[in-house]
Amino acid sequence: MRDTPVEADNGFTHADVEVLENKSGYDGFLKLRQLQLRHRQFAGGWGNELSREIVQRHRAVGVLLYDPALDAIALVEQFRVGALTLDNSASPVASPWLLELVAGLIDSAESPEQVARREALEEADIAVREMEFVCEYFSSPGGSNEYFYLFCGRCDLSAAGGVHGLAEEGEDIRVQVLPFAGALQCLQDGGLCNAHTIIALQWLQLHRQRLRQIWC
Repeated sequence: MRDTPVEADNGFTHADVEVLENKSGYDGFLKLRQLQLRHRQFAGGWGNELSREIVQRHRAVGVLLYDPALDAIALVEQFRVGALTLDNSASPVASPWLLELVAGLIDSAESPEQVARREALEEADIAVREMEFVCEYFSSPGGSNEYFYLFCGRCDLSAAGGVHGLAEEGEDIRVQVLPFAGALQCLQDGGLCNAHTIIALQWLQLHRQRLRQIWC
């Protein structure tokens, strides 16, 4: 993971944004902040005052569970309210139950690596052995401050499966093991519609041979 932030090549920083008002819009499972702001322009000077909302979330972690011996991955299937659309005809998602990475929020003093290992046990009952950092990024910076850390973890998937999750958090999570070729075909057929999962699987496509050499 990066030790220092990467700045845009235009030289703009946080100092080039003036926040005129920052107030709470909603405080529930998600938190919403309402901002009035203006920022400097590429052509010079300051732009007009803007009204923006930010969904505030904890930083998040995802891990692609990969078994190099079986050449297979484990994904989890669970209900996602964001995929519950009112007009299903306008969405390619046929169901609000999505197939995706093991993932979770950093809501304590844990490191991203520790969260990845904990979530793998809680959501899939799978222990992560070696782990390789993939990348980190803003998930949806147009309206959320969520920052995501992505990993690939070496696992033994020979006995993986079943339904897991924490009952006190309302989790009902089914584990599915897919051969790498099958997962890639699922991606190509549009069966995977979670951005973190797509990024991780495409990364594995590039690094799979190297991982099999060092992890097998």
